[in-house]
Amino acid sequence: MNPVIYMDNNATTRVADEVVEEMLPYLTEKYGNPSSMHSFGGQVGKKIAEARQRVSSLLGCHPEEILFTSCGTESDNTAIKGTLASFPNKRKVVTTRVEHPAVLTTCRDLERHGYSISEIGVNRAGRLDLDELGFRLDDNTAIVSIMWANNETGTIFPIDQIAEIVKGRGIVFHTDAVQAVGKIPMNLRENNIDLLSLSGHKLHAPKGVGVLYVRKGTRLSTFMHGGHQEGGKRGGTENVPGIIALGKACELAKKHLEEENTRVKALRDRLQEKILAGCPDCMINGDTQDRLPNTLNVSFEYIEGEAILLMLNKFGICASSGSACTSGALEPSHVLRAMGVPFTAAHGSIRFSLSRYNTQEEVDFVADKLPGVVNRLRELSPFVTT
Repeated sequence: MNPVIYMDNNATTRVADEVVEEMLPYLTEKYGNPSSMHSFGGQVGKKIAEARQRVSSLLGCHPEEILFTSCGTESDNTAIKGTLASFPNKRKVVTTRVEHPAVLTTCRDLERHGYSISEIGVNRAGRLDLDELGFRLDDNTAIVSIMWANNETGTIFPIDQIAEIVKGRGIVFHTDAVQAVGKIPMNLRENNIDLLSLSGHKLHAPKGVGVLYVRKGTRLSTFMHGGHQEGGKRGGTENVPGIIALGKACELAKKHLEEENTRVKALRDRLQEKILAGCPDCMINGDTQDRLPNTLNVSFEYIEGEAILLMLNKFGICASSGSACTSGALEPSHVLRAMGVPFTAAHGSIRFSLSRYNTQEEVDFVADKLPGVVNRLRELSPFVTT
């Protein structure tokens, strides 16, 4: 069996060894409830406070602005629905056509319950029209939710500028930063973001833990009622091992941020150059000038992306045809369709997403195997004429 070459890190990441080591004691000998009065539980509470500090250090915010959740999806739902509940007289949400399903599906469900949802388009490079954003804002708008970086193409949105536009109208601004956290620098003290979502398993922590950043003074109704946990904003006994793991992962992400933007980026660029050189009739999707350092989305015309993935899998290569939350669908990616990628190319799109654990040898192996896979599938394709 071939060794696994994992290039699907935008779907999920390997849990870092240091993270596992940090969390294991809280699954075994240090199992106390952090809300207990005794010192056995109190030591756990102190460790959660340390994790909160580590997360806030990565984001550039205050520890008390960190709200632990179960995942990015919960954070997105809490941000949007909690804001709407805080402003009951406002019935409109502004978002984009290229959001993750955690936001788009939530918004479309709200639409069925009488809310107005306004989706901003993107151009061929996946860039937003900020003039359209300004046009869509009105007195009925409760919240604007726009992702920091696209999970499929890696395109980074000018989030500071967007937040300034939105806050200039007195509207709450939320960003789904699940793909951006740990890959690009952030300092939430220096911008106008009110709410921000992140997910632990995208930055080498386990699945099942996330964060919602809530800026001081932001109105947000409680989304999950129960006990006093998380300052009364999210009831339920804390996922102690997950929270501690996320804190350590954020500490490591801050340490490796420069590596993400140098060595990992260089590996991504090397893979891109080799694919373009070895595979005719392919194109890069997204903003190649302003893109996450680890993400490469390529369309191969006239063949199916799923077929490419199956053949790459035989070599132990793990990649994706888009968001892990939508890759089971037969329709082309909603992100690529919104960008106007031709149908013959959108069906053949592959996302490679790297991490600090990838090597040049792995990149070269993928670049060596991919042209043969593409050529073989095109020989079998009824859409290719010779």
